[in-house]
Amino acid sequence: MSSNKIKCLHILVKKNSEALKVLDRLKNGESFTNLAKELSIDKASGKRGGDLGFFRKGMMVKPFEDVAFRLEKGQISEPVKTEFGYHIIKRIS
Repeated sequence: MSSNKIKCLHILVKKNSEALKVLDRLKNGESFTNLAKELSIDKASGKRGGDLGFFRKGMMVKPFEDVAFRLEKGQISEPVKTEFGYHIIKRIS
């Protein structure tokens, strides 16, 4: 796998307040994949536990991409606002 591709999970919600609640639940030990299935308004990735698969720069909206590529493997982002809502991103590889 080339180093310019990364793999991330995400949870998409409508409001920042919801995103902050998701972060609290993650910090309390809840499973990212379970929360994605339960709460993400992105139903396609939500069914897969938030899995977006591998992507490279230029494939996602810029605010999302900027944060995703700065994360360390295993790291979870603060809420990221895009035109779709608020994302919590977890980098997998």
